[in-house]
Amino acid sequence: MSRRLVQGVGINDADYVTVQYERYYLEGKSKQRLVWVCPFYKRWKGLLERCYSEKYHKKHPSYSGCTVTEDWKYFSKFKAWMEEQRWENNELDKDLLVDGNKVYSPETCVFVSRLVNSFIVNSKQSKGPYLVGVCFNKVLGKFQALCSQLNDKQKHLGYFDSEEDAHKAWKAEKFRLACLLANEQKDPRVAEALIKKFKE
Repeated sequence: MSRRLVQGVGINDADYVTVQYERYYLEGKSKQRLVWVCPFYKRWKGLLERCYSEKYHKKHPSYSGCTVTEDWKYFSKFKAWMEEQRWENNELDKDLLVDGNKVYSPETCVFVSRLVNSFIVNSKQSKGPYLVGVCFNKVLGKFQALCSQLNDKQKHLGYFDSEEDAHKAWKAEKFRLACLLANEQKDPRVAEALIKKFKE
């Protein structure tokens, strides 16, 4: 059966139906609805969308310039890799193993828990004009350091005279949390990468 390319580059070479619909009738008109999607296909289609969909890039510009390795443009190759990973209830990550990575490949990707993923994402986001983890307290005239804990609650780390010192306090706390999180990982690559990423 010939299939259209997925996002213009992906080849669905599965020997089974990856998406199933059922037909139903509404007010005399024939319609169809989605009833099942292969979990491997869903992840594969999602990563192709992140890399090659202009519509997706408009909402998520950080994915512009991302690509998929040639092997993974074939669904069967990606599926074979995914079957060997701890993928259930986990999310595909391309940044943890290789900082700043833009290529989805077996060497650069790993499945991580939602907690690990949000932990990484939160380390990149500044909620104001200051360094990550820092805000300015106008009443005290000092810089305040805050760090989200693994339970999502904010922890106050102290007030500092300089933005840099407040950021250092955030980094130290982030590393402490990274070590705790690393100890919970079953995949040694994830544990090692967490410690390496946040080590001062």
